[in-house]
Amino acid sequence: MPDWTYHPLRGAAAAVVGTRRSQRTALRLLAAIGSRPAGARLIARGFGHRRPPERLAGEIAGVPVAVRLGISVPPSLARESVRAMAPIGAGVVEVSPVSAADVATVREAAAGRSIPLVVRTTDPETEAALAAHVDGFTGDDDPHVVRVTEPSVTATAAALDDPKAVVLARPRVLVEAGPGWFARVTEAATPTAPAPGLRDVGRDPRRWPAWVWALLVGLGMIGAGLGAAAITLGPVLLRYDRDYLGMTLHELHAANHHLVHFLQHDRITMAGTMVSIGALYTGLALGGIRRGRPWARQAYLISGAIGFPTLFYFLVTGFVEPLHTATTLVLFPMFVAGVRRAPHTPRWRRMPEGPEPERRRALVGQLLLIVTGTGLFVGGAVISVVGLTGVFVPSDLVFLGADTEALRAVNPRLVPFVAHDRAGFGGALMAAAVAITLLSAWGWGRGEAWVFWSLATAAVFGFLPAVVVHGAIHYTDFLHLAPVYVGILATATGLLLARPYLCARTVDS
Repeated sequence: MPDWTYHPLRGAAAAVVGTRRSQRTALRLLAAIGSRPAGARLIARGFGHRRPPERLAGEIAGVPVAVRLGISVPPSLARESVRAMAPIGAGVVEVSPVSAADVATVREAAAGRSIPLVVRTTDPETEAALAAHVDGFTGDDDPHVVRVTEPSVTATAAALDDPKAVVLARPRVLVEAGPGWFARVTEAATPTAPAPGLRDVGRDPRRWPAWVWALLVGLGMIGAGLGAAAITLGPVLLRYDRDYLGMTLHELHAANHHLVHFLQHDRITMAGTMVSIGALYTGLALGGIRRGRPWARQAYLISGAIGFPTLFYFLVTGFVEPLHTATTLVLFPMFVAGVRRAPHTPRWRRMPEGPEPERRRALVGQLLLIVTGTGLFVGGAVISVVGLTGVFVPSDLVFLGADTEALRAVNPRLVPFVAHDRAGFGGALMAAAVAITLLSAWGWGRGEAWVFWSLATAAVFGFLPAVVVHGAIHYTDFLHLAPVYVGILATATGLLLARPYLCARTVDS
């Protein structure tokens, strides 16, 4: 489990099943998932782990390790630790101290391991009994093995500056810091360079880096969303809309006094979501991809891979909107250019640690944002399905004062027209939700103010238009708007809790 579930929920878990039992349960859960290749990859992806820099590779007791960072555990925790530590970023597990009575336990732990396992023992017979089963042996007098008991990321990263040093954490370090400690140390120990600016880009588009294209997609989405809002608040229908329906705005209003308002409510909500996506992509481009963060490129890629294919919803609705199609055709090549290359040299800013209570509050905020993003994705999926099948929910028909058949009687193309707007909004909401969820899961770090402002801007443009337009047209069904209210409350609370951490600027003593 990542830190954003471990810390916010550990108190409740301890109260229910006890402190020690909850800790062992968490370790066993990680071990059960991490012992399977697919589970290990899932944990590594969920934690946002990537390959550690080459400078952190080395050896311990003559055993090569990919990262000179590991954990030293007693024999009673050896089996679970060997299976759980590699996916969360450890490079080696030491079992210490080991006596003759622990030989069978260590042998069982070593079977099928995917991480180097070393043993510390002072008994020659025990060493001989384990020599064929473990990777090596450590001693008390090795000056290059540093065993830490405090969860200071800064101090641990400083210790790794010695290319021969191997840092081994005691279990209490992970208990206090959380399973994300290895990833935070690895990031803090990664050498970085200054981030490039627009002046470094050059004028030849063929040589533009990926982050510039990603930025253009973000700005393009913002522009498209604002343009859609202007159309919705102005003429509502463009010429091709009127041609498809064979009706003017006045004729729609005459057929049903609420119909035009209903169309506006769908389209202004969609416009706000487009601006939200643009804000998130802009943040990912400038704050993440430009600084060489692999997870930022992946979040951008997954979100776009969900959003762009929703253009093909027209195969179900039957209505092809030219402006939507043109926007997609312009932005999609830029999107591809934004992900065509792997991230360059790490160029992020390293912020020293701050007060631990500040981080703990931010983790609660992180959990709230991830839950909100997940909820928005589910909502977007439901809206897409409804838009492609039944089109209307019961509260829609109550607002319109008509059933679906009555609307078809007004115009056979009216329901497919609404379906296009409804399904398109659902697809856009899923794309935004994925960006929110992954940005919150992988981007949380002290001093990462761009994460705060990207999420805050996306929230304002995502939630505010929805609330305002529903109030303006008097579509105020509480159950219909309840998910919006819950999302606003969770997002506002999460951002307020996380702001001191994400927006930190000074070094705390």
